[in-house]
Amino acid sequence: MESSARRDTPLLTPREIYERLDKYVIGQEAAKRAVAIAAHNHLKRVQARRLRRTSLLKKSNILLIGPTGSGKTHIARNLAEILSVPFTTVDATEYTEAGYYGKDVEVMVADLLFKANHSVEDTQRGIIFIDEVDKIARRSQGARNGAGSRDIGGEGVQQALLKLLEGREVFVPMNVTQAWNRGDFVPIDTRDILFICAGTFSDLHEYGGTADARPMGFGATETQKLHRRITTKQLVDYGILAEFLGRLPVVVQLELLGETELLRVLTEPPDSIVREFRELLQLDGIELEFSEGALREVVRFSVEKGLGARGLRSILEHVMSDVMFDAPEHRRQHVTVDDGFVRARLSGLESSGGAGAQLGL
Repeated sequence: MESSARRDTPLLTPREIYERLDKYVIGQEAAKRAVAIAAHNHLKRVQARRLRRTSLLKKSNILLIGPTGSGKTHIARNLAEILSVPFTTVDATEYTEAGYYGKDVEVMVADLLFKANHSVEDTQRGIIFIDEVDKIARRSQGARNGAGSRDIGGEGVQQALLKLLEGREVFVPMNVTQAWNRGDFVPIDTRDILFICAGTFSDLHEYGGTADARPMGFGATETQKLHRRITTKQLVDYGILAEFLGRLPVVVQLELLGETELLRVLTEPPDSIVREFRELLQLDGIELEFSEGALREVVRFSVEKGLGARGLRSILEHVMSDVMFDAPEHRRQHVTVDDGFVRARLSGLESSGGAGAQLGL
């Protein structure tokens, strides 16, 4: 019954997907448009297969390239919610070539099966987000000069992922924690699973570019950043297999978020961090207010330390720790957090140097 109702639901248009993404994802306009188009085409492909129509549509797997804290995971997670499909996030560095110690790539499909409450039908239309794909670039030069060592965590993993990205029936363990137990396996068709791969490729400017292109690295400051499209040749030179890239037809580059966008991230989305802190203190009868100067101090710290949007929550958690500790004992109060309070709380992190490590990033 549910499957029939889902089949009759009109497909979301790219504009509708974009507008829903826009409520939760600040900035990255080009990325949201590209992802919306890819998602719409994916829905059409899934619908055609359900109606048993022959279709020429190929999978629209996505590769997101952008700096830490630019919203790669955030876009993927919200896309899954918009499409009402199961979603799982995996780290590419956890997987090894088959036969070596570590996870086989089929385990990521098992993670999705678990998130789908072991519904095979729902699993086969879900989204798998593979982070840190730049870390599985080919690490040896063996394929080029014959002198490299065995690369079980780089090229081997890319090769193992090819069949999943393209779409094959694979046998995945029912119990993720007992992947070694070959008894409990279930066949899953990955043809309609949308794969979204992501990586920072922070030193990509060293591959296939000239000296003038060096500022293209995502470690560059915002003023140095060049709006130059990353080429397939650069990615291949970096160590990503051409066959792997061929199964990721939609390549999206995300920009480094500036202070203006980060300030909007703090306040605008319905699930913003500031709204969350206000709600938490409201439960204790306390009205919380942040001055604009206080929020700008948080944003400035995140930009200076290169933490991006991902660091905003950790920074605010650190700033608000004393207030949250005392809150239950002080009911019916009004608390205002100003720039002076934020500066005082962050001064210790400022002088210590390892701000990211201390904030758990």
